[in-house]
Amino acid sequence: MLETKDLIIKKAELSDWPDIYRNLWQHEESARHMLWNVSKTEEQAKIRIQKTLAYQKEAPFSYFVYEKKSGQAIGFAGMEEIAPNVYEDTGIAIGPAFVRKGYGRQILMALVKLAFEELGATKFVASCRSQNDASRQLQLACGFVYSHSEDRVDPRNGVPYVLEFYELENSTK
Repeated sequence: MLETKDLIIKKAELSDWPDIYRNLWQHEESARHMLWNVSKTEEQAKIRIQKTLAYQKEAPFSYFVYEKKSGQAIGFAGMEEIAPNVYEDTGIAIGPAFVRKGYGRQILMALVKLAFEELGATKFVASCRSQNDASRQLQLACGFVYSHSEDRVDPRNGVPYVLEFYELENSTK
């Protein structure tokens, strides 16, 4: 579990499905720059939470994000080791009612802190689609530096896009 000023970042629970569905999974604008599809019904959300729980058992650094003051599941975040001592985010998403509150910065920096201080990472990599100005600005505000771009194709619809990569070096290593 990770904790910030306003957030708890921990593994999902079965009972989270109504909150995460209401706050994130049903919102097209939240999925637009991601690689997941919205859940259109409560039944889809119930199935999705089961898949999420199974995935999180296999992915040690995959979490749900909870707002402290409401106790609600409002998003997800994760990272993985992509090379020895190099970690990359696997996606950060919070629902539209929770943006512009500094939560994205708290989430990204909590992952960076975990990677650098507890796991001994030398570098953290974050990425975003070239059209995702909010994510780019977040990464730059957190001290990340542009590294490179790659052409990709969205597997949901076959539409090409450019993925930008940003890196943060561990200054204590």
